[in-house]
Amino acid sequence: MNLLPQLLDSLALNDPQAYLAAFLGVSLLMVWRLEAMLDHGLEGTALGTLLMPYCSGLGNLIFVGIMISRNGAPGEVLTNCLVNNATNLTLLLGVPALCWGLVVLPGAARASSSSRGKKPAQPAKAAGGDNLKGRLNRLSLLLTLVAVLFFTGTLWLLGRDGRLDRTDGMVLIGLFLFWQCFQVFDVMKHNLRRKVSFGFMFYVDALVVFACAYGMYETIDWLVTWLSAQKNGFVSAAHLGWLTGWLMVLPNGVLALYWGWKRRADVVYTSQVGDGHICIPLCLGLMALVKTVPMAGFTTTALGLLVGAAVLHGVMLLATGGLPRWAGGLLVAAYGGFVWAGLLS
Repeated sequence: MNLLPQLLDSLALNDPQAYLAAFLGVSLLMVWRLEAMLDHGLEGTALGTLLMPYCSGLGNLIFVGIMISRNGAPGEVLTNCLVNNATNLTLLLGVPALCWGLVVLPGAARASSSSRGKKPAQPAKAAGGDNLKGRLNRLSLLLTLVAVLFFTGTLWLLGRDGRLDRTDGMVLIGLFLFWQCFQVFDVMKHNLRRKVSFGFMFYVDALVVFACAYGMYETIDWLVTWLSAQKNGFVSAAHLGWLTGWLMVLPNGVLALYWGWKRRADVVYTSQVGDGHICIPLCLGLMALVKTVPMAGFTTTALGLLVGAAVLHGVMLLATGGLPRWAGGLLVAAYGGFVWAGLLS
């Protein structure tokens, strides 16, 4: 039953703008209920590592499923995944850093300010607990960034022959499942130590999130069908991978701006970096199981950007405890160069 299309049809809103608004609406509802899960047994890093990547990356998984069911071009899935990950690691982390700064470890930021003769942001005593939590979050983020490097490097090695076949897909999916098992046991260990359990409302919110996921599927299915039917102009089937890649990161953009405004740099980081694990390796692995994925076009440029951005984030986390504004500006500029080079290739 296509409940959402029927509703929009009955309201005479059967157009791309209405479906785009519906897509953003269900995404915002999902963000709202995800925030509530912070009070129901999930810490910020766990939320960003386990739940938000699946929710923010759900659109990419849906896109893969649609392309498989319609016998679509696997190259569009590759473009979609590369655009998604490049946008997450550069633009969607760079913009919040430019606006508010992303401070994961407050103590490091204060030490940096003091070294330049500036007044510390808050008393050291009050920040003691925050520093411990910040150090733990930083370690978790560094591990997640190492996973980005590992997954990206594995993709590059598997694709050196110019394609991803079924065996390559099985390797990528196996790596993803191993990483997720590691994360699940880590969260369970954390909750056991702190005697945290999931309350009743946690499962209620989970049902709401699943309902939003269904709404996302219906909106994405309609938008992909509409884009595939367009033959002329930039907004057409010729740029399906780019356009859907940007479409899928719209919820990520909402997450990044919202949590950046809330000064939750840990969730901003883990939601964006963790979302990249959905595309590389899971989405590409699933597509490669069904059809051979050609590794052509701007793939090398995109993978190089992903590696460079991950290294920059790691260095900044170690050196400054977050992402300073100047580094955010550098990432935004790098993304502009990526788009320019990708669309011209």
